[in-house]
Amino acid sequence: MIVIADTTPLITLMKLKRLDLLKKLFGNVAIPSAVYEELVSNSKYPVEKQMIARASFLERLEVSDRQSIKILREVVGLDAGESEAIALAEEKSADLLIIDERKGRRVAKQMELKIIGTIGILLQAFDCKILSKTEILSCIEELKYSNIRISDSLFELVLVHMKE
Repeated sequence: MIVIADTTPLITLMKLKRLDLLKKLFGNVAIPSAVYEELVSNSKYPVEKQMIARASFLERLEVSDRQSIKILREVVGLDAGESEAIALAEEKSADLLIIDERKGRRVAKQMELKIIGTIGILLQAFDCKILSKTEILSCIEELKYSNIRISDSLFELVLVHMKE
């Protein structure tokens, strides 16, 4: 299974101390160079940099088609990480793209890429009995506390999913 990740879900999972979910759910996860650089270049976050360095299941890959990155950045207006993640997912015929930002998700859907976000990762971990309902609710509270916006409708979907 080929899984590609964008920056924001990785940062969010690190905040939750649940980066390990990616390894448990997917084995290896590929990240393009721009995502890697976004994760390790900010000197304000040395702990996160170490977490990424220790995450041996994250595989850094280069995107071959630089033109597609240019188009996604200049025409569509995506940032470097999103552009490379989408381009890499397309190039590698990825089974799944992990992406949270609305604009990037919209573009990925238009390109017919299969996507999942951070909340979807948490729910998949619930379905696989890796996380309990209590742990999921705790993660969501932590996200809200960290000023990560989760709409009421998405929260309701989470609750409904965990009842089924």
